[in-house]
Amino acid sequence: MTDKITLDVKGSIATITNRNVDKHNAFDDEMDAQLFAIFDELAATPTVRAIVWRGEGKSWSSGRDVSAIGTNVTEMTHHELMSRGHAGIQKIWSIEAPIIVAIQGWAIGGSFQRALLCDVRIAAEDARFMLPELGHGVIPDTGGMGVLYEMCGHGLVSDMVLTGRRLSADEALSHGIVSRVVPNDELDATAHEMAEKIAASPAVTVKLARKVIAHLSRPQIRTSMEDELIYQTFLNKSEDFAEFRAARAEEREPNYRGS
Repeated sequence: MTDKITLDVKGSIATITNRNVDKHNAFDDEMDAQLFAIFDELAATPTVRAIVWRGEGKSWSSGRDVSAIGTNVTEMTHHELMSRGHAGIQKIWSIEAPIIVAIQGWAIGGSFQRALLCDVRIAAEDARFMLPELGHGVIPDTGGMGVLYEMCGHGLVSDMVLTGRRLSADEALSHGIVSRVVPNDELDATAHEMAEKIAASPAVTVKLARKVIAHLSRPQIRTSMEDELIYQTFLNKSEDFAEFRAARAEEREPNYRGS
């Protein structure tokens, strides 16, 4: 069990904290496993009525810890690894308590997408959002494209995905990606105040309101994630991805063929 992500439950409110501070809370496989175990625990704890997901240090999460990629020996295929990741993050849909994500600093890549799958996101003034996957030869693969499309439409999601555009907290607020922007020193207090308000409401009322919202959006998100699973698996074996890696290693311009 890693201490780089922890769960604290006080009464009806639970707090998940990203604690890989030296790496801006980038996630590795061990943190993923711990996160998914936390989700299982929360799904089995009906007395928890609201959840805050926060990060220690300067960033909520800078995405994937690239230095840890390839360090865990596994016999799982790329498709199986992706399936495990999708199944893990979709555990949040089995949790009856709403999840409020309190974001400061960076929210990048897969971590940003995980936040998008939660109920509410609030941002500190220094928060920044980015989907840099195309610059690494792959596509976002954690459901974020589907959520952003529903929130912001074709133009912004295409800009963020295709160019890797960085979004500020104020821009994220204007597009509905976050619902509030607060000073950094008020972020935790605001998130917990929101959680307390939710926890004070009748449990069945909160549950049914969330079901209405989920029924509006979740089928499309599931479809998007199924597409990501297929296409990312293909990309991993594609000629263009092999050329991308070779060109990087040989410090030359790539010659892509679209296959």
